[in-house]
Amino acid sequence: MAYNIILPKCIVYGENALEKSSEHIKTLGKKALIVTDKIMLNIGNVSKLTKLLENNLISYTLYSEVNSEPTDLIVNSGVEKYKNEKCDFIIGLGGGSPIDSAKAIGAMVVNPGSINDYMGKLIDKPLPNIVAIPTTAGTGSEATQFTIISNTKENIKMLLKGKALMPTLAIIDPEFTITSPQKVTAATGIDALTHAIEAYTSKCSNPLADTFALSAVKRIFNNLRRAYKNSNDFEARNEMSIGALEAGIAFNNSSVTIIHGMSRPIGALFHVPHGVSNAMLIVRCLNFAIKGEEKRFANISRAIGICETETSDIDCANKLVEEIDKLCKDIDIPTLEKFGVDAEKFFQNIDKMAEDALISGSPLNTRREPSKEDIIKIYKELWE
Repeated sequence: MAYNIILPKCIVYGENALEKSSEHIKTLGKKALIVTDKIMLNIGNVSKLTKLLENNLISYTLYSEVNSEPTDLIVNSGVEKYKNEKCDFIIGLGGGSPIDSAKAIGAMVVNPGSINDYMGKLIDKPLPNIVAIPTTAGTGSEATQFTIISNTKENIKMLLKGKALMPTLAIIDPEFTITSPQKVTAATGIDALTHAIEAYTSKCSNPLADTFALSAVKRIFNNLRRAYKNSNDFEARNEMSIGALEAGIAFNNSSVTIIHGMSRPIGALFHVPHGVSNAMLIVRCLNFAIKGEEKRFANISRAIGICETETSDIDCANKLVEEIDKLCKDIDIPTLEKFGVDAEKFFQNIDKMAEDALISGSPLNTRREPSKEDIIKIYKELWE
């Protein structure tokens, strides 16, 4: 069987990656729209980028209106600024939200209508050059052909896709992640771990994506606690950044499954950050997914060294879930209740969330394919 592998055109990663990327950035355009958020401005990450641009005589304008849940309205405003300021390429700096927003803005610079018109359609018209600079080790958006944008009219999170959404240049500099708060480190770390596990256990897995997925799981599982406990642990931060990149490459060339499918409706309706909702779901979704499909989950256990080769597949698969549960507790992942979600409102929306999860398509990539009733049951288990 032949596989089609999609990667960013160029990746610069490691210590001082931003500085070393200047030769690439100079070739991408004359004026950049920097898509970011207020936090990146306040902590000085934007100034690191603008200094590099100024030193290389590249003009720029700032669009810092992105929040933790990028919406169609944010995309519209970004497109307007790009055109009014006569920019010719885009730099997304921040977590997954600014990078997703940068991709969506790029898409709507060259395509007609609203971003909401493209749910379920391939975005294939070439975009302006996109530079992705993640400041968290989590979403992997710097290495994917996807973007997630909230449709404010339908109150849903849209998964938009197309090869055209792949960044031209991905800059993975772990120095940026040192400023991530503990909660962000935890949530984005579990998000990256979820990407890797789902990519490896998906129906759409392939040998090359598997290589990236298993490497990502090992890096993340062995370093997330360290990065969480000590933000200045550069070695752990570097490993987490590489792991998140690998996980992004893996699921970009495979797929995500039930966890992501169920996570997006929670985020859309209750504004739970994406990584947090993934973390809330991961143990219960894996408990569902491993039944009858233990082999691949067992392989992950053996790869990260928590299970012996001679141990049965089912025991290894269960051990994986057990260890992930411990990890989530060690990094203080909240429950829905502790996060502040209203139980009554949640149960009133369970049917809609289950339908939206299935419509997203992700749960159908799970090797043990869930029904709507299965998904409803898992949602209810979040309150047990």
